[in-house]
Amino acid sequence: MSRLIQKILTLIFALSGLVFTTQVSAGLADDLKDGQHVLLMRHADAPGYGDPPGYVISQCPTQRNLGDYGKRQAKAIGIWLTNQGIQKADVFSSPWCRCLDTANLLNKGPIKIEPSLGSFFDNMSLEKRQTKELEGFIKSELAKQSKVPLILVTHHVNIQAYTGKVVGVGDMVLVRVNKNGEHLSHTIYPSPKV
Repeated sequence: MSRLIQKILTLIFALSGLVFTTQVSAGLADDLKDGQHVLLMRHADAPGYGDPPGYVISQCPTQRNLGDYGKRQAKAIGIWLTNQGIQKADVFSSPWCRCLDTANLLNKGPIKIEPSLGSFFDNMSLEKRQTKELEGFIKSELAKQSKVPLILVTHHVNIQAYTGKVVGVGDMVLVRVNKNGEHLSHTIYPSPKV
C-alpha cells in the first residue's frame, strides 16, 4: 500500500510542477502585454571587457562582438522566449553591434535602434541623463498600448542604472514600470544554458 501512495504522491508532485511551469510561462507573456512591463536584456556573450580603443559605433569590426558561444546563446534565448509564449515582439536595441546581433538572433521581428539603450560605460557621467531618456522612451512605447511585448537589448551599465541590479550576459529583467516609465519592481530571468 505504501508503494501505491508513494507513486500517487510522485504523480501529484510531477503534475503540480507542470501546472506551475505553465503558469510561469503564461505569466511572462501576459505581463509583457499588460502595458506595465518591459523586458530588458543584456546582450549575449561577447568575449573581452569594454571596447577596443578607437572603436566606431557604425563599424562592427572595431568593437567587441559576439563570439560563437554568444551567437548560440542569443538563439537559445529566442527559443526560450518562444516557449514562454512570445512569438513576436517590438524589439529595440542599443546601436552597439553585439546588442544588434543579439536582438536579430532572437528572431522576434524587425529590430529598431534606440539611442537611450546605448552603453555609457566609457562616460559614466551620462548615466542619469540617459536613464531618464530610457524612462521617457519606455513611457512613450507603452503608451501606444499595442499589446505586443516590448524587448530592449542593452548593456549591463544601462540595466544596473535603471534597476539597481547587475546581470550576466544574456540575462533578462522583467521590469514593472509606472506611467512615467520608471522602474517599480523587477524579476530576473537567467539566460538559458547553451
